[in-house]
Amino acid sequence: MTSAARASDPAPASNRTSAVPAPGDRCPCLSGETYAGCCGRYHSGAGNAPTAEALMRSRYSAFAVGDQPYLLRTWHPSTRPDRLELDGDLQWRRLDIVETSDGGPLDGQGVVRFRAHYRDGAARGIQEETSRFVRVDGVWLYLDGE
Repeated sequence: MTSAARASDPAPASNRTSAVPAPGDRCPCLSGETYAGCCGRYHSGAGNAPTAEALMRSRYSAFAVGDQPYLLRTWHPSTRPDRLELDGDLQWRRLDIVETSDGGPLDGQGVVRFRAHYRDGAARGIQEETSRFVRVDGVWLYLDGE
């Protein structure tokens, strides 16, 4: 998910554009789990996403809650910008995983195709992307997307 962010200078660690869900609230990635039992544990640093799809879901949730530090932390250094400016007017509404190739716990790379539905004021839109992920030292990272 690159079009909702703009690269620039380093961001402060506490820079969030939205409220973080309560631990018992439904996770923004719509997995059916609670935020604490799903993406929240990755956002807090309590664990790492075990698959490329789990990282995709956690990054979508990070966009939804405006967690810039997590987005930067899970972006491969070779393609990571110094800073992200998230559009605080966008409301991320739904994530649809279209297809996942590789990206399992024992793979070194994976691809996730998705549709992210959003609202920008009265306008609605869908961002479609095919994202590539790589695993470095056992940790999945976002590489790039088209």
